[in-house]
Amino acid sequence: MWHTSHLEKVNISPASMRVIKLLVGNSPKSVADLIREMKVTRTAVTEQLNELVAAGLVERQMQRLPGRGRPRHVYSATPAALALLFARNQELVLPAIWRAIRQIGGEELVRQVVDRVSRDLANHYMRRITGEKPEDRLRQLVNILHEEGVLAEVQEEEDGKIYLRQRSCPYVIMFEENRTACLLDQEIISEVLGVPIRQVACRHDGAPCCVFEIEKGRPQKERDFISRDRYN
Repeated sequence: MWHTSHLEKVNISPASMRVIKLLVGNSPKSVADLIREMKVTRTAVTEQLNELVAAGLVERQMQRLPGRGRPRHVYSATPAALALLFARNQELVLPAIWRAIRQIGGEELVRQVVDRVSRDLANHYMRRITGEKPEDRLRQLVNILHEEGVLAEVQEEEDGKIYLRQRSCPYVIMFEENRTACLLDQEIISEVLGVPIRQVACRHDGAPCCVFEIEKGRPQKERDFISRDRYN
Protein backbone atom coordinates (compact mmCIF):
# COMPACT_ATOMS: atom_id res chain seq x y z
CA MET A 1 0.00 0.00 0.00
CA TRP A 2 1.39 3.39 -0.97
CA HIS A 3 0.94 6.81 0.65
CA THR A 4 1.49 10.20 -0.92
CA SER A 5 3.45 11.25 2.17
CA HIS A 6 6.18 8.82 1.12
CA LEU A 7 6.77 10.86 -2.03
CA GLU A 8 8.47 13.59 0.00
CA LYS A 9 11.33 11.17 0.69
CA VAL A 10 11.74 10.08 -2.94
CA ASN A 11 14.58 11.68 -4.91
CA ILE A 12 14.16 10.75 -8.56
CA SER A 13 16.82 11.50 -11.16
CA PRO A 14 15.79 13.03 -14.51
CA ALA A 15 16.65 9.75 -16.24
CA SER A 16 14.45 7.75 -13.87
CA MET A 17 11.63 10.28 -14.32
CA ARG A 18 11.89 9.65 -18.05
CA VAL A 19 11.37 5.93 -17.37
CA ILE A 20 8.26 6.72 -15.30
CA LYS A 21 6.81 8.82 -18.13
CA LEU A 22 7.37 5.98 -20.57
CA LEU A 23 5.61 3.47 -18.31
CA VAL A 24 2.64 5.51 -17.08
CA GLY A 25 -0.49 4.76 -19.09
CA ASN A 26 1.20 2.14 -21.26
CA SER A 27 1.31 -1.64 -21.27
CA PRO A 28 4.18 -3.16 -19.24
CA LYS A 29 7.55 -2.78 -20.92
CA SER A 30 10.64 -4.96 -20.86
CA VAL A 31 14.21 -3.79 -20.45
CA ALA A 32 14.68 -4.25 -24.20
CA ASP A 33 11.64 -2.04 -24.88
CA LEU A 34 13.06 0.72 -22.71
CA ILE A 35 16.54 0.44 -24.24
CA ARG A 36 15.02 0.84 -27.68
CA GLU A 37 12.88 3.84 -26.72
CA MET A 38 15.44 5.62 -24.54
CA LYS A 39 18.50 4.77 -26.66
CA VAL A 40 20.69 4.10 -23.61
CA THR A 41 22.64 1.09 -22.34
CA ARG A 42 21.17 -1.92 -20.58
CA THR A 43 23.18 -1.04 -17.47
CA ALA A 44 21.65 2.44 -17.33
CA VAL A 45 18.09 1.15 -17.76
CA THR A 46 18.59 -1.59 -15.17
CA GLU A 47 19.95 0.85 -12.60
CA GLN A 48 17.03 3.21 -13.12
CA LEU A 49 14.48 0.40 -12.88
CA ASN A 50 16.05 -0.95 -9.68
CA GLU A 51 15.87 2.55 -8.16
CA LEU A 52 12.20 2.94 -9.12
CA VAL A 53 11.21 -0.53 -7.91
CA ALA A 54 12.89 0.13 -4.55
CA ALA A 55 11.01 3.43 -4.28
CA GLY A 56 7.67 1.73 -4.97
CA LEU A 57 7.13 3.70 -8.18
CA VAL A 58 7.54 0.77 -10.57
CA GLU A 59 6.36 -2.83 -10.30
CA ARG A 60 8.22 -5.79 -11.82
CA GLN A 61 6.36 -8.88 -13.03
CA MET A 62 7.28 -12.07 -14.82
CA GLN A 63 5.79 -12.41 -18.30
CA ARG A 64 5.64 -15.78 -20.04
CA LEU A 65 5.98 -15.62 -23.80
CA PRO A 66 4.05 -17.85 -26.25
CA GLY A 67 5.72 -21.05 -27.29
CA ARG A 68 9.04 -22.03 -25.78
CA GLY A 69 10.38 -18.55 -25.32
CA ARG A 70 12.04 -17.80 -22.01
CA PRO A 71 10.00 -15.76 -19.50
CA ARG A 72 11.05 -12.15 -19.11
CA HIS A 73 10.57 -9.37 -16.60
CA VAL A 74 8.29 -6.50 -17.56
CA TYR A 75 7.78 -3.24 -15.71
CA SER A 76 4.75 -1.03 -15.09
CA ALA A 77 4.12 2.20 -13.16
CA THR A 78 2.38 2.01 -9.77
CA PRO A 79 -0.30 4.42 -8.46
CA ALA A 80 2.47 6.16 -6.49
CA ALA A 81 4.11 7.07 -9.81
CA LEU A 82 0.86 8.69 -10.89
CA ALA A 83 0.76 10.73 -7.69
CA LEU A 84 4.38 11.79 -8.19
CA LEU A 85 3.81 12.75 -11.81
CA PHE A 86 0.70 14.80 -11.17
CA ALA A 87 1.51 16.20 -7.71
CA ARG A 88 1.18 19.84 -8.83
CA ASN A 89 -2.26 19.18 -10.24
CA GLN A 90 -3.34 17.76 -6.88
CA GLU A 91 -2.33 21.02 -5.22
CA LEU A 92 -5.13 22.64 -7.19
CA VAL A 93 -7.74 19.91 -6.79
CA LEU A 94 -8.01 19.67 -2.98
CA PRO A 95 -8.47 23.41 -2.32
CA ALA A 96 -11.03 23.52 -5.13
CA ILE A 97 -12.98 20.68 -3.48
CA TRP A 98 -13.06 22.51 -0.14
CA ARG A 99 -14.19 25.73 -1.82
CA ALA A 100 -16.98 23.83 -3.55
CA ILE A 101 -18.09 22.26 -0.26
CA ARG A 102 -18.25 25.69 1.37
CA GLN A 103 -20.08 27.26 -1.57
CA ILE A 104 -22.64 24.46 -1.81
CA GLY A 105 -23.36 23.83 1.87
CA GLY A 106 -21.86 26.74 3.77
CA GLU A 107 -20.03 26.48 7.08
CA GLU A 108 -22.37 23.81 8.45
CA LEU A 109 -21.47 21.40 5.66
CA VAL A 110 -17.77 22.24 6.08
CA ARG A 111 -18.08 21.40 9.77
CA GLN A 112 -19.76 18.06 9.01
CA VAL A 113 -17.08 17.15 6.46
CA VAL A 114 -14.27 18.13 8.85
CA ASP A 115 -15.90 16.01 11.56
CA ARG A 116 -16.11 12.95 9.31
CA VAL A 117 -12.62 13.35 7.84
CA SER A 118 -11.02 14.00 11.23
CA ARG A 119 -12.60 10.85 12.68
CA ASP A 120 -11.34 8.75 9.78
CA LEU A 121 -7.81 10.15 10.02
CA ALA A 122 -7.79 9.86 13.81
CA ASN A 123 -8.70 6.17 13.47
CA HIS A 124 -5.73 5.78 11.12
CA TYR A 125 -3.40 6.96 13.90
CA MET A 126 -5.21 5.39 16.85
CA ARG A 127 -4.61 1.88 15.51
CA ARG A 128 -0.95 2.38 16.48
CA ILE A 129 -1.46 4.32 19.72
CA THR A 130 -1.20 2.32 22.95
CA GLY A 131 -0.43 4.96 25.60
CA GLU A 132 -2.86 5.57 28.44
CA LYS A 133 -1.93 9.15 29.33
CA PRO A 134 -2.45 12.01 26.84
CA GLU A 135 1.24 12.93 27.00
CA ASP A 136 2.25 9.35 26.17
CA ARG A 137 -0.22 9.22 23.31
CA LEU A 138 1.15 12.54 22.07
CA ARG A 139 4.71 11.21 21.94
CA GLN A 140 3.54 8.15 20.01
CA LEU A 141 1.61 10.36 17.61
CA VAL A 142 4.68 12.51 16.99
CA ASN A 143 6.71 9.39 16.15
CA ILE A 144 4.09 8.36 13.61
CA LEU A 145 4.01 11.86 12.13
CA HIS A 146 7.79 11.72 11.74
CA GLU A 147 7.44 8.50 9.76
CA GLU A 148 4.95 10.26 7.49
CA GLY A 149 7.31 13.16 6.84
CA VAL A 150 5.79 15.71 9.24
CA LEU A 151 8.20 17.81 11.32
CA ALA A 152 6.66 17.82 14.79
CA GLU A 153 7.97 17.82 18.33
CA VAL A 154 6.76 17.71 21.93
CA GLN A 155 7.66 20.68 24.11
CA GLU A 156 7.33 20.35 27.89
CA GLU A 157 7.47 23.42 30.13
CA GLU A 158 8.54 23.61 33.78
CA ASP A 159 5.00 24.53 34.82
CA GLY A 160 3.77 21.16 33.50
CA LYS A 161 2.25 22.44 30.28
CA ILE A 162 2.79 20.32 27.20
CA TYR A 163 2.77 21.61 23.65
CA LEU A 164 2.84 20.06 20.20
CA ARG A 165 4.91 22.14 17.76
CA GLN A 166 4.21 21.29 14.12
CA ARG A 167 7.04 22.84 12.16
CA SER A 168 5.64 21.53 8.89
CA CYS A 169 1.95 21.41 8.07
CA PRO A 170 0.52 18.02 6.97
CA TYR A 171 -2.40 19.84 5.37
CA VAL A 172 -0.52 22.70 3.71
CA ILE A 173 -2.39 22.10 0.44
CA MET A 174 -5.55 23.19 2.29
CA PHE A 175 -3.86 26.31 3.68
CA GLU A 176 -6.30 29.15 3.12
CA GLU A 177 -7.64 32.21 4.84
CA ASN A 178 -10.58 30.47 6.56
CA ARG A 179 -8.31 28.05 8.45
CA THR A 180 -10.11 24.83 7.58
CA ALA A 181 -6.76 23.03 7.75
CA CYS A 182 -6.26 24.28 11.33
CA LEU A 183 -9.67 23.04 12.36
CA LEU A 184 -9.05 19.62 10.81
CA ASP A 185 -5.62 19.35 12.40
CA GLN A 186 -6.89 20.25 15.86
CA GLU A 187 -9.82 17.83 15.67
CA ILE A 188 -7.55 14.93 14.67
CA ILE A 189 -5.03 15.57 17.45
CA SER A 190 -7.75 15.98 20.08
CA GLU A 191 -9.46 12.77 19.00
CA VAL A 192 -6.21 10.80 19.13
CA LEU A 193 -5.17 12.14 22.54
CA GLY A 194 -8.63 11.85 24.06
CA VAL A 195 -8.48 15.33 25.63
CA PRO A 196 -9.26 18.83 24.38
CA ILE A 197 -6.41 20.88 22.93
CA ARG A 198 -6.19 24.52 21.97
CA GLN A 199 -4.15 26.24 19.32
CA VAL A 200 -1.89 28.88 20.83
CA ALA A 201 0.12 29.82 17.71
CA CYS A 202 -0.72 29.71 14.02
CA ARG A 203 1.00 30.40 10.72
CA HIS A 204 -2.02 32.45 9.70
CA ASP A 205 -1.11 34.92 12.45
CA GLY A 206 2.54 35.14 11.43
CA ALA A 207 3.94 32.50 13.80
CA PRO A 208 6.77 30.34 12.40
CA CYS A 209 4.77 27.18 13.11
CA CYS A 210 1.49 25.97 14.58
CA VAL A 211 1.52 25.15 18.30
CA PHE A 212 -1.14 23.25 20.23
CA GLU A 213 -1.44 23.14 24.01
CA ILE A 214 -2.53 19.82 25.50
CA GLU A 215 -5.07 20.06 28.30
CA LYS A 216 -4.15 17.09 30.50
CA GLY A 217 -6.53 17.69 33.36
CA ARG A 218 -9.90 16.74 31.90
CA PRO A 219 -11.04 13.90 29.62
CA GLN A 220 -12.79 14.68 26.40
CA LYS A 221 -16.38 13.66 27.02
CA GLU A 222 -17.54 15.38 23.88
CA ARG A 223 -15.70 16.62 20.83
CA ASP A 224 -14.84 20.27 21.47
CA PHE A 225 -15.20 22.29 18.30
CA ILE A 226 -13.46 25.58 17.79
CA SER A 227 -15.63 28.69 17.54
CA ARG A 228 -17.09 29.04 14.09
CA ASP A 229 -16.31 32.75 14.03
CA ARG A 230 -12.61 31.98 14.06
CA TYR A 231 -12.89 30.00 10.84
CA ASN A 232 -15.27 32.27 8.89
